[in-house]
Amino acid sequence: MSTDPKDRWHELGSFIREQRGSARLSLRRLSELAGISNPYLSQIERGLRRPSAEILQQIAKALRISAETLYVQAGILEAPSGAPDLTRAIMADQTISEEQKQALVRIYLSFRRDHEDERSEARSGSPDEADAAPDAETEPASEGPPASSPAASDRLTPTS
Repeated sequence: MSTDPKDRWHELGSFIREQRGSARLSLRRLSELAGISNPYLSQIERGLRRPSAEILQQIAKALRISAETLYVQAGILEAPSGAPDLTRAIMADQTISEEQKQALVRIYLSFRRDHEDERSEARSGSPDEADAAPDAETEPASEGPPASSPAASDRLTPTS
């Protein structure tokens, strides 16, 4: 990302336009959803206006992306270090529907929460799921009725 403010706003506008295209929204429809005027949104997309954090939040909500993503694009927040932003990549994918994107993001975030919960339990000394599961060597899995009971077909034999 450029450090020149003019380039930054142009890049932000291009990013918003790209996200709008991915969401299959017209400029007019996005402006309605975000509660801003059509000309103002057009100027933001062309990098001519510098939107406030509040306006970015409204646009993000209308695009169904995180406000933090737009804040990073605008230089308001630092980009997170470490793992790539999978949520952003999912939302930018133009080959899947908006509903599919939302489903993937929800699943991904739930997996991340589960993983964080497991890590915090491991740090606090709580038993993990492997300790709570029955031992496979001492309790063999049964693949049919127990040997001491008659098979289902034997019990249901008609009598004459």
